[in-house]
Amino acid sequence: MYVEAFLKGIVAGLLIAAPVGPVGVLCVHRTLAWGRLHGLLSGLGAAVADALFAMIAAFGLGFASDFLIAQQKWFRLTGGILLLVLGAKNVLSKPPAPDMEEPQRGLLGDLASTFVLTATNPITILSFLGVFAALGVTTDITRIEGDIVVAGVFSGSMLWWLLLSAGAGLMRRAVETIYQRRIHLVSGGLLIAFGVGVLAALWW
Repeated sequence: MYVEAFLKGIVAGLLIAAPVGPVGVLCVHRTLAWGRLHGLLSGLGAAVADALFAMIAAFGLGFASDFLIAQQKWFRLTGGILLLVLGAKNVLSKPPAPDMEEPQRGLLGDLASTFVLTATNPITILSFLGVFAALGVTTDITRIEGDIVVAGVFSGSMLWWLLLSAGAGLMRRAVETIYQRRIHLVSGGLLIAFGVGVLAALWW
């Protein structure tokens, strides 16, 4: 029973994390520019936020989900502005040399930025409700089963980010400095595009 609950959580975590989005762009960009650890910590921030949303969905915390969804405009406004800031920072910053082993960059900022980006999209709760329903995870599960499902979601999400950062890390040394600059520009442009899309959707 518990093993099944954990496996369902892993599947849910993978399904929610895998679609390409701004966090994926940040994970790949930071891995290529700064190294695997920075990419992995970026994924960890998203995985923690996913686990929190999964907890709300799994335990049927209606008051929490109702509040988050009711205030989604402000959450998404915050996320959209953050995307613009991160995108502009990538475009304007100078990339490090690919052969640098330990670039000077704060790890906590990598984790915090992706946590906020993921947490400012409360619609993820609805995604979890749909995935849980498809997998047969109901809100009347026991506390232990719910905790195991949430642990599985976190594990599944982290598995995706581990694979993504590891794959990007394999390409890091093959990326010449000139292409690092282009990667900064492309990733920054994508983040700005995501941010514009999020902000535009608030008024459509």
